[in-house]
Amino acid sequence: MRRRRLAKIVATLGPSSRDPETIEQLFLSGADTFRLNFSHGSHEDHQLTFEHIRQVEAKLNHPIGIMVDLQGPKLRIGSFQNDKIFLQTGQEFVFDQDLTLGTQERVCLPHPEIYSALKMGDSILLDDGLLKMEVLQNNHTNLIMKVIMGGWLSNRKGVNIPGSLLPLSALTAKDRVDLEFGLKLGADWIALSFVQKPEDIEEIKSIVNNQAGIIAKLEKPLAIEHLESIIALSDALMVARGDLGVEMPPEDVPTLQKRIIRACLRIGKPVIIATQMLDSMVRSPTPTRAEASDVATAVYDGVDAVMLSAESASGAYPVEAVKMMDRIIRRVEQDPFYRQEIDAHRYESGETTPDAITSAARHITQTIRASAIVTFTSSGSTTLSAARERPWSPILGITPFVHTARKLTLTWGVHPIFNQDIQDITDMVSTATRLAKEHGFSEVQDRIVITAGIPFGTPGKTNLLRIARVGIEVT
Repeated sequence: MRRRRLAKIVATLGPSSRDPETIEQLFLSGADTFRLNFSHGSHEDHQLTFEHIRQVEAKLNHPIGIMVDLQGPKLRIGSFQNDKIFLQTGQEFVFDQDLTLGTQERVCLPHPEIYSALKMGDSILLDDGLLKMEVLQNNHTNLIMKVIMGGWLSNRKGVNIPGSLLPLSALTAKDRVDLEFGLKLGADWIALSFVQKPEDIEEIKSIVNNQAGIIAKLEKPLAIEHLESIIALSDALMVARGDLGVEMPPEDVPTLQKRIIRACLRIGKPVIIATQMLDSMVRSPTPTRAEASDVATAVYDGVDAVMLSAESASGAYPVEAVKMMDRIIRRVEQDPFYRQEIDAHRYESGETTPDAITSAARHITQTIRASAIVTFTSSGSTTLSAARERPWSPILGITPFVHTARKLTLTWGVHPIFNQDIQDITDMVSTATRLAKEHGFSEVQDRIVITAGIPFGTPGKTNLLRIARVGIEVT
């Protein structure tokens, strides 16, 4: 099950890919973590898909991560008498809370939070940003708007409020039910939508209580004002470029993507780039050259994972999309310029003992050309520290907890291994050398670098570094 690449692939499952046979093909083609999108499908559908993933995991004897992606608040207008209207640029239009069908002059906007947040001059975007309006007057029960960018507007189209902090929890009533269900299933990751501020992460963490890792989806430009705090509170980040691109100019998204990636690399949290990466493969067996370049750019930047959405969930070519993503990643990582880019953007280590150990492990690995870094971890922190250094050699994350192994499938350069706990240093060395060889990372006489924490099984206590030779221990 060894991957011949460092960056990981997240594949969304859906109608095109939720059967066991396709899930197995997707995994063998390169998918490391599977995403269940709770914006679509029933609990019954997701439970069956979850069970199918675990069946494939047991069959192939390799950890597979599962992400539950919560829908988050969905702001929508009401419906129209004739299903749609055409808005002229420059005309006035009214949003109100009257539940009757809309007309050419008005429509219901049933979200009181919007009325309390907007002031004169603020903007409202509709239908993924295709229409734009500006507030002329807010009477608290209705909004008088001026159409800045007109067009057709039909029933139940989505609403975006750029630049305004809405007094909304990121967790809706539906999300709370879905969250409880996802935790009961045993999800490894929970992705939170509509993150606006650090308190949104604190709220969901208090509910999850360490049962799963928390992924903050960055899809609201306001969240960027609190980027460092959100990264610190989260276990991983997702750059949801589709929603970001609605609420901010498209030309700003690439620079923001780089900023988020570098902030995550500096702190040492996994980061995922998502949305429309190989979008044309929903309908075509091959991507555009621009899409291939988009994936490659994220890999050159050192991202932990790239994600497929509709391409693998509902498209006509789910397996081909994963294979293409795998090929692009491997091609980039074979480029000498890739390693130059990664090394150029490596950040200085912190001043803690784990930081010193993992930094030393990277230097030693490069100096002695070790075939692998082997980390022993309970919570995953030792392995994450090693990955933060972006070493030249692959990382084996050995853990006695299957849940930790599954979470590590999202982390750059890590090959997770579920194995019984070690008892002492002798056991540690023999286990590390044996598993490095068994999993295809080392040959007899190769040297490996081992990091762990003593006493064994104590989370966050990386304080030991050892060099060993496969078949021969070096003291």
